[in-house]
Amino acid sequence: MTPPPLPFFVYGTLRPGEPNHDLFLRGRTHSEERARLHDAALYDGPGYPYAVDTPGAVTVGELITARPEAHPRLLSELDRLEEYAPGDPHNLYERVAREVTRDTDGTAVRAWVYLAAPAVTARLRAHGKLIEGGDWTDRR
Repeated sequence: MTPPPLPFFVYGTLRPGEPNHDLFLRGRTHSEERARLHDAALYDGPGYPYAVDTPGAVTVGELITARPEAHPRLLSELDRLEEYAPGDPHNLYERVAREVTRDTDGTAVRAWVYLAAPAVTARLRAHGKLIEGGDWTDRR
């Protein structure tokens, strides 16, 4: 079954100004807007972050709407980048559809989000470094 062509919520290395933005997104997007994912905390990983389901927390990022002709290939490339394969117990991330909120007007939009997979989530909750404020670009 082909996944629906939802926009992507990105919160780490795919954000504008971060290294994977130009590699994967430049020239392939229709729009890029600041947005927030509610009930997800951000943890520092080895050079990239993980969002983890956490009631009351907020993760800051961008809502990326791909150009329609670019979406299928981009989805496949981002799945590989995030080491996500449907049903694979070794995934680092799980791709899930979640509501995110646009900063500009407060509207909710359903988007693909890569959240930490269950085993990664357990490790992060036990030993991970929480990124206070939920913004990867402010971690330094």
